Amino acid sequence: MTAVDRRGFLRAGALAVLPFVGGQGAQDTTAAAPLFQPDLAGRPRGRVTDYQNDPFIIGIERRLRCTCGCNLDIYVCRTTDFTCTYSPELHRELVALVEQNLTAEEIIAAFVAKYGEQALMAPPKEGFNWAGYLLPGVAISLTGLVLGWVLVRRRRSPAEAALARSAGGLSADDEDRLRAELDRLES
Repeated sequence: MTAVDRRGFLRAGALAVLPFVGGQGAQDTTAAAPLFQPDLAGRPRGRVTDYQNDPFIIGIERRLRCTCGCNLDIYVCRTTDFTCTYSPELHRELVALVEQNLTAEEIIAAFVAKYGEQALMAPPKEGFNWAGYLLPGVAISLTGLVLGWVLVRRRRSPAEAALARSAGGLSADDEDRLRAELDRLES
């Protein structure tokens, strides 16, 4: 058995760890196996166009709901749920309408005409829809007012409490008898 000095020990340890520390440089990536069944890797993706990240299109997609039932807007659904087949199709429809030089309002009107009012992320602010916008705020405000009124009524000053007791039907003699009886029970 030969003795190893500290420098030799550290050199051997560094040489042993070096292939693992190198990251991608230490791996051979040229011998990757072919993918025999690409259909198992997921649905095929369409080609990426300039419309994928166009702010105008994203703005319209944010105002329209995906029809797959996820309750997300088209942009969020198409960029996060890669199993959804509806949102890419809706995106292609929207791009086709943009290529016809329609305005944002005309595109939204076309989607509402085709899919109904449920295609919108928020209902239009007209008619009975105002109830959906105003009723929650009114209900929360009224609940706060009633709760505040109840809390204020519960917190009375001692003078108000004495006034309420005396107005409650107890005469001075009855109140004295009640105090005497309570004192007798406490001792």
